[in-house]
Amino acid sequence: MKYDVAVLGATGMVGQRYVKILSKHPWFNLVALSASPQKAGARYGDVVSWVIGGTVPEEVAEIRLSKPEPSEFKDIDIVFSALPTDISREIEPKFVSAGLTVFSDSSPMRLDPRVPLVIPEINADHLSITAFQRSVLGGVLVKTPNCTSNVLSLAIKPLIDLLGIPEHIDAVSLQAISGAGYSGLPSMAIQDNVIPYIKNEEEKMLEEPRKIYGRVSNMTIEPNESLYIDATTTRVPVLDGHTVVIHAHYSWSVDINEVLKAYENFRSYPQELRLPTAPEKPLILHRAVDRPQPRLDRDLGNGMSVSIGRIRIAAKRGGSVVKLVALGHNTIRGAAGNTVLNAETYISLGLSKR
Repeated sequence: MKYDVAVLGATGMVGQRYVKILSKHPWFNLVALSASPQKAGARYGDVVSWVIGGTVPEEVAEIRLSKPEPSEFKDIDIVFSALPTDISREIEPKFVSAGLTVFSDSSPMRLDPRVPLVIPEINADHLSITAFQRSVLGGVLVKTPNCTSNVLSLAIKPLIDLLGIPEHIDAVSLQAISGAGYSGLPSMAIQDNVIPYIKNEEEKMLEEPRKIYGRVSNMTIEPNESLYIDATTTRVPVLDGHTVVIHAHYSWSVDINEVLKAYENFRSYPQELRLPTAPEKPLILHRAVDRPQPRLDRDLGNGMSVSIGRIRIAAKRGGSVVKLVALGHNTIRGAAGNTVLNAETYISLGLSKR
């Protein structure tokens, strides 16, 4: 029997990604959608401005929008949230207090120690605290990391498995304009330009990976303070796909062949179980010197694979620097796709109350 699911913030760009992924999902039956209260009662197909390519799925276009209130979703098994930051901060806790299970990619409460911040290929075990969460909060809240933190965190997983936590990591992001939302940047500001600062993004690229690589302790998540990331974030005139240039510093000599093998062979829990949204290869290693590229590689693995290229080892005094370039689709792997995969992982671990 399928799980009945809903999407909050269904008319936005990321909300549309949820709709597209869930409309044909083998485990989930998309039965409810919500946007602003003013749109309640309207047909989804009449009010959504579809911007992600293709057309609105026919079976979803007829759904009447619900108010974003817990009482409207009391029979829903899983609620997916693509709400804007300010709105999610108010609404999501109400849904959780009402006993609902919420999987969200919005930023509020990502760093709350009681809330799992999950990339299933890295820290599926953090979902174990949801049973305790339900007993304390009434419902469940699971978060997806910031889109750039997601790409970065997944990109360094084989290194950490092979070599341990680096002394420190230097990272520079080249982030697509879709990360600011469909109307987030004036066209004159980004055309023929690079914007060398994105508010709050550099802090997220330090704090969120620390939590992702942390551990469960006393039914909370204890961050890994030994992971240090010095990040610079920029906005570039690319539609979709965040690129991150990563330099990981180690205090010993590193064998490039071992590093390449670690990336080539990397698989994890979602791949072992063949979860519906999991890509066959969560990391795709490119050997060509001019890859990855957003236009060519962002949709690999249905947008769920992170591409890795330009792997090099540089000698430094007393050690080595592993250099690489990572690329991931910011609204799929970095948002809706990862969140749906979180829900699949949650179910596969037997944590659903059904």
